[in-house]
Amino acid sequence: MPQLIVLTVIGAGAVAGYRWLSRQMRATALADEQSRRATEQATLRPKDLGQLEWDAENGVYRPRDRLV
Repeated sequence: MPQLIVLTVIGAGAVAGYRWLSRQMRATALADEQSRRATEQATLRPKDLGQLEWDAENGVYRPRDRLV
């Protein structure tokens, strides 16, 4: 009879462990998906640099100083 009790406790622990692990994996997958979507949204949206002016010294366009 003690063997049955031990097996029942082990089985209950295994089921509880499986449920906990399943919840953790689902939460991690959801967080990864949200992070991926946020990153994707941020990279797809063009950044407003304002007015650009030519920097002859470096040969590239740079954002104009907004304080001027």
